[in-house]
Amino acid sequence: MKLYVISLAVGVLVGIIYGGLGVRSPAPPAVALIGLLGMLIGEQVVPPVKRLLAGEPVNLVWFHRECVPKITGLPGPVAQATKDGDKAEVPKG
Repeated sequence: MKLYVISLAVGVLVGIIYGGLGVRSPAPPAVALIGLLGMLIGEQVVPPVKRLLAGEPVNLVWFHRECVPKITGLPGPVAQATKDGDKAEVPKG
C-alpha cells in the first residue's frame, strides 16, 4: 500500500510541475517519452550512491550489469548467457 501512496504522490508532483511549465496533459509524445527516460535514468542514480555509501566500488562492469539493462530494457550479460543455456559467470565488481 505504501508503494501506491508514494506513486500517487510522485504523480501529483509531476502534475504540478507540468502545470507550472504549461504542458497540457496528456503531454505530447516527445515530452512524455523524454520524461520517462529521465525517470529511468534518475532511478539508476540510487544504486551507485548506495554502493558508494557502503564502501563498495562502482565500476563499468557493475554499471553495465546492473544499470544498463534497466535503462535500455535489453537483457544483461548474465541474463543473456543463462537464456542461451550457457553457464553464466558473474563478474565480481
